[in-house]
Amino acid sequence: MWKVKPPVAFSMETRYRPILESLVPPDPMSQFHLRRFSPDEEFPDLNRNSTWMGRILTPAMYCRQFHRCTHSGVIFDDVIRPGLEEPGDWSSPVSVGCAAGDAQSYVLFCDFFDRVIEAHHQHKISSQTPEADFNYDNLKGTCDLDRSYAARCEVSVVRGVEDFCFPTHCSRGERRQLLTLARKALQRLEEELPGQLLLLEELDQEQQRELNLDPPSSSQLRIGVARDWPDSRAVWVSKDGSLVVWVNMEDHLRLVSTRDDADVAEAFKCICINLQKLEEVYRELRHPFTWKQQLGWVSSSPADVGTGLRVRVHLRLRHLPGHKRLQDVLKRLRIRMHTTTESPALYCVSNAATFGPSEVGLTQLVVDGVKLLLAMEKRLEDGRDIDELVPTQK
Repeated sequence: MWKVKPPVAFSMETRYRPILESLVPPDPMSQFHLRRFSPDEEFPDLNRNSTWMGRILTPAMYCRQFHRCTHSGVIFDDVIRPGLEEPGDWSSPVSVGCAAGDAQSYVLFCDFFDRVIEAHHQHKISSQTPEADFNYDNLKGTCDLDRSYAARCEVSVVRGVEDFCFPTHCSRGERRQLLTLARKALQRLEEELPGQLLLLEELDQEQQRELNLDPPSSSQLRIGVARDWPDSRAVWVSKDGSLVVWVNMEDHLRLVSTRDDADVAEAFKCICINLQKLEEVYRELRHPFTWKQQLGWVSSSPADVGTGLRVRVHLRLRHLPGHKRLQDVLKRLRIRMHTTTESPALYCVSNAATFGPSEVGLTQLVVDGVKLLLAMEKRLEDGRDIDELVPTQK
């Protein structure tokens, strides 16, 4: 398996150097008194690591990050810990293998994070502000998905809250304060969309099953996301069932809109309207959502930078999943497809990246991709070839 070659010059670090120098004390690690050896002796074993972190990280890069520390105490070993706990395997999609402990991590460790983000999202970082588009009326062709194939859809978005560490690094007090902020913001949202905030610690097992809430995984426990579970974790559910907001789970906030009629446009509209309302309330509370000029919206995972948007459509497919050209088609469409636990013939199709296109652009990409996959499935049902439908390489 190939490895990413380190560039000759680290342009991102050069751009941020004045900021980096102002953030890093002369000897930041001295205040923690950590018993660590030299960078060469502390460098992790990445021989069997299939994450982007494992492919990109070199001893020289590790040495540059080794003595850096954010104001809240995040060091580089905290950043790469998820990829060391879950190294992945070569047969699965490549995960980022790292997580930001706070928003400052994206600046302080920029020469590492920028390269992971570019590799994962297949989009170059520039000095330009990422494009944003929440105008759901710009979506095209969402109303003609064949319901005999499209079972349902889900649109979700994640947001980090400014001035708070991300879940892998935040304290109990921070997590509880985030819940207090969410309670105030969601009460304002209830003025137009009635709903109820449910604390996880007050829910029994049956209620958790109804909310499709799984207990934290061993990986989440190891990297610190699930510390003190279920303290200060909550879910807000609208009375009409159109919107669910997860608080303090894998991210500060996660908004989810699910529809059994596979109406992607309506799900996307629900997310856009309520996300913008919450954004305004959080800004009034003096804790806006976390934004970085070159990256857009950022949260704990580099896999969610830019828009934080995920569009998922569940399809009933029998012929296409076994076709020899499927992986090539998915790559060219920039979408992913995997099986679900509900049925061997039910597949989830989603966007592969969140960085680059706007919110409308990403949603349109999934809709167009789904329509093409359905056209291919119908051709295979009739015993016809799909070669002429395969898109050209983008």
